[in-house]
Amino acid sequence: MFLADESLDFRIVTHLRKNDYEVEAIVELKPSIKDEEVLKMAKEMDAILLTEDKDFGELTYRLKKPNHGIVLIRMPGIPINEKIGKIIQVLEGYPQDLRDKFTVISRDKVRIKEQK
Repeated sequence: MFLADESLDFRIVTHLRKNDYEVEAIVELKPSIKDEEVLKMAKEMDAILLTEDKDFGELTYRLKKPNHGIVLIRMPGIPINEKIGKIIQVLEGYPQDLRDKFTVISRDKVRIKEQK
């Protein structure tokens, strides 16, 4: 299961749902909540957070906020269809590797880091 932060383009959420991914969205559940609340909600839902907000890196590494995994999408200026294709490629290619990790998806690479 995934929880989409408000920063994530909702077209991505829609496309993931059409491809049978279970995705809840903050914009539908509790719009405008703080990032710490989003992370707590994802933890309580046992979900991996999908976001385009790099502030979640600080919450994870500097403040050590618990979570079940974060996927940070860093593809500014990339056409939406290309973004969606790359995200699907990562979700299909690394299904077991995303849990409890901090993953960064960019146009040219994927970085998966342990959370300590």
